Amino acid sequence: MTPAINLAKKKKINFKTHQYTHDPKTGSYGEEAAEKLGLSLEQVFKTLVISTEQNQLCVCVVPVQGMLDLKAAAKALHAKKTVMADAKKVQSTTGYVLGGVSPLGQKKQLPTLIDQSAEDQNTIFVSAGKRGLEIELSPQDLQNLTRAEFASIGKV
Repeated sequence: MTPAINLAKKKKINFKTHQYTHDPKTGSYGEEAAEKLGLSLEQVFKTLVISTEQNQLCVCVVPVQGMLDLKAAAKALHAKKTVMADAKKVQSTTGYVLGGVSPLGQKKQLPTLIDQSAEDQNTIFVSAGKRGLEIELSPQDLQNLTRAEFASIGKV
């Protein structure tokens, strides 16, 4: 069990886990998950961690087929600028390895933004806390568990 799954169980939300064999040579963890699980790219979301000019970390959940719009994320956070966070800092703060960072069950609760396109889906898939393991849940449950805001932060 991962902290993400333990949190979902503790809060008694409806969720499913989906496992696949992760290929360490893959270039995109999210696209690999979509392909191996037979899912549309619009339904699978990646978890990215950014840093503001005040070194505040923030979690951004965006569709795997697109990219994170750092300017839009900064605007949603009322920050002047955001950059991708340092990998070592992400791992030490969240407790997860890159490619397996879940927005759920992190060591430290970080401000979280979810791309508003998630609201168009009945369920979405995000990392369950390790490579090759996804958790399927409703966007509203993800929002509630992470105290997130929906914002237009993704771009194709």
